[in-house]
Amino acid sequence: MTSTTHNRMNNFSRTHYASQITKENIGFEVIVAGWIEDFRDIGKLGFIMLRDVSGLVQTVLKGEHLQKARNIPRQSNVLIIGIVQDTKSKNFPIELSVSEIIVLSEASLSLPIDPTGRVESNLDTRLDSRALDLRNPKVLNIFVLRSGILRVIRDFFSEQNFIEVNTPKIIGSASEGGSNLFSFDYFKRKGYLAQSPQLYKEQLVLSLDRVFEIAPYFRAENSHTLRHLNEFQSVDMEAAYLDYTAVMDLVEDLIKRILNFTKDSGRVEIENPLLEQKTFEELINKPFPRIRYEDCITELKKLGEKVEFGEDLSDASLKRLGERFDKFFFILDWPLDLKPFYIHEKEDDPKISKSFDLQFGYLELVSGGTRQHDVSKLKKRLEVQGLSHQSFKDHLRVFEWGMPPHSGCGLGLDRLLMVLAGVNNIRETVLYPRDTTRISP
Repeated sequence: MTSTTHNRMNNFSRTHYASQITKENIGFEVIVAGWIEDFRDIGKLGFIMLRDVSGLVQTVLKGEHLQKARNIPRQSNVLIIGIVQDTKSKNFPIELSVSEIIVLSEASLSLPIDPTGRVESNLDTRLDSRALDLRNPKVLNIFVLRSGILRVIRDFFSEQNFIEVNTPKIIGSASEGGSNLFSFDYFKRKGYLAQSPQLYKEQLVLSLDRVFEIAPYFRAENSHTLRHLNEFQSVDMEAAYLDYTAVMDLVEDLIKRILNFTKDSGRVEIENPLLEQKTFEELINKPFPRIRYEDCITELKKLGEKVEFGEDLSDASLKRLGERFDKFFFILDWPLDLKPFYIHEKEDDPKISKSFDLQFGYLELVSGGTRQHDVSKLKKRLEVQGLSHQSFKDHLRVFEWGMPPHSGCGLGLDRLLMVLAGVNNIRETVLYPRDTTRISP
């Protein structure tokens, strides 16, 4: 960039995003900034399609501005000053008659991918050039939607009197007793990356009553699937004086709030059957089915699956259930032996837990339940699962300070985005996904 161009650029600032310019602006000068998605030259006239994060605007060039535009590579970043005018185009409500075009940064003539999406690239190639990939409106809109959903979630929990918290991601012991944690040297002793905030958020309800957290977590699982990552974003909540059925109510209300936002936002430029009017109204107006684990086993046997009570549900079994209940549904009252040590048993049947999963078809989105707040029973559950009291001593002592009954859950944000954006690979919903083969960029 020359010093002259730099000084001129500093004299101007963007007045409008592309989506903000309407017929009400006709006759007025505006300044837009973004990248050249397309350039069309028809001789005495030229057209630049300028895209920014909000959308696309058509600009019309003549004379010296047209001559200049002929030498600017597509995808270059420019600032355009122009007068808003009516247009004959069927694709745009208005256009800009260009009075000045300033090149802020030229793009290379040889790009690793086509960010318009007209020439398809495989996902790995796109992820290697993720910042450029985001110029594809279908990709960009997934992450604009994701940002909006995070605002919806925060507003929802704030309305329900939850306090947002931040728990540590570097921990000193294998939380929840899991073995699938990343370990590392932490100043001459072993440290781990947290797989969830479970123990911390339970401790915090002792005084904060209702807490939630939106944060990344890590699992050292050697998984090669379309729905697993080694770093993932989780939405966790924990609340005193609620049982698991009340938490299911909250989860359902939150999902419906998010569905409403997604439909109203109109950001995802792909067809999603969930947002078709009839399907959408059914999802919003009808309660999500709640199916006991025992009834799932009965249903699976009817479908020809070989599964017995007490067994975990395999991917194959969940896919069969997902065909039967093809949208959102809860599976509740799992056998206690299938659940972590902190899950509470049912009083009338101690072999059954007060727990639930929210499914979308075969895809698990949420797992939660009522927590065991009796410290003596917690210790027994640790023993049953072969875990030592010593490893959890800091956690256990909190339960001797007057712990209220409480329940909670964790929601996989990346998986929920898969459902809302209508994609089948979780890597499409994460800016820079981390799996067993990818640690950069």
